[in-house]
Parts: sequence; C-alpha cells; structure tokens
Amino acid sequence: MDILLALLPVYAAYLLGTASPGPSNMAIMGVAMSQGRLPALMLAAGVISGSLCWALLVATGLSTLLLAWAQAVTVIKIVGGIYLLWLAFKAARSAAQNKPYQPNTAVTMPVSYRALYRRGLLLHLSNPKAILVWTAIMSLGIHADASPLLLPLIVCGCALLGILVFGSYALLFSTQMMSRGYQKCRRGIEGVFALFFTAAGIKLLFSR
Repeated sequence: MDILLALLPVYAAYLLGTASPGPSNMAIMGVAMSQGRLPALMLAAGVISGSLCWALLVATGLSTLLLAWAQAVTVIKIVGGIYLLWLAFKAARSAAQNKPYQPNTAVTMPVSYRALYRRGLLLHLSNPKAILVWTAIMSLGIHADASPLLLPLIVCGCALLGILVFGSYALLFSTQMMSRGYQKCRRGIEGVFALFFTAAGIKLLFSR
C-alpha cells in the first residue's frame, strides 16, 4: 500500500508531462499525419528510448554530476535549440511549397525508420529539461526509507505510460480523418509546426 501511495504522484506527474504538447508530441503528430502510422510509431519509439536514457541517468545519480557541470548543460541546450530550429526550417520550407500534397508519396518513397528513430531519440536527449523533470519525478517517490522495489517500478511504470501516451499520439493522428485534414490544410499545419519549433528552439537557446 505504501508503494502504491508513493507511485501515484510519480505516475500522475509523468503522465501530465508527457501528454501535454511539446516538441516530441508535435513531431509525432506531424509524422503521423504526413507519413502514416508506422513511421510515427518509430519516431515515438525513439522518444521513449530517450526518456528512458534520462531516467536511467537520474536513477544512477549521474545526473547530479551533469547538472553540476554547467558547460555540459549549456552544450545540450545549444544542440537542442539548433535541432529544433532545423525542424522549424524544414516545416517552414514544406509550408512554403505551393504544390498539392500527394498522399502516396509516403508509400512510393522508402521510409527510413532508422532515421525516424534517431530523430525521436535526439529530440529527447537534446532536451536538458528532461533531466530536471526526471529528477523531480524521482524526488516525488524516492526517500530515505523507500522500498528497493520503488525505483524499478517508477522507471518501468513511466516507460509503459510513455508508450501509451506517445503511441496514442501516433495512432490518433495517423487516422484517415487526420490524414485528410492534413492534405487539405498542409501548408497551414506545417506553418504552425514551424512557429512552434522556432519558439521552442529560441526559448531553449536563451534559457538560463
């Protein structure tokens, strides 16, 4: 019972954090609508893997060393900000192309699932806020007299929640209705993505 009471606030915090719109969710939405279900799920798998990497980093205590080394966090911020701006550029370039969307393009052209996985992984690994989020999550559940089972339950439970949340984004936005909406409003949607990634990238680059 004590373990359950300790896990509930942890799972609730992680669920709220992952379900709220962010760069990773927006990227999954865009790939789901434009390329389909499997590519979006592969991108989501990369995001989940990145989240687990940060979770293990925090669990082993290495995050304390990383946070203490300010230069490392600065490098992560710069890399993450530049990557988000690159995604913004790609979305803006797509929005600027005044040509009809061809839904069969994703079928006729080979999809690099490995590249999509790397993209999702990099999206999460280049986000220094993920360290702080996982540190806060761990602090909610871990205390001096906590059960040794609590840590693996936190990591495994949050991993399952991540699969549920990011997988749901991939499945929901890859439906035919969403795909048709993307076909009709492609330039506007890509424009919104460009603005979102630009704002997120600038915020990350200039955050202290």
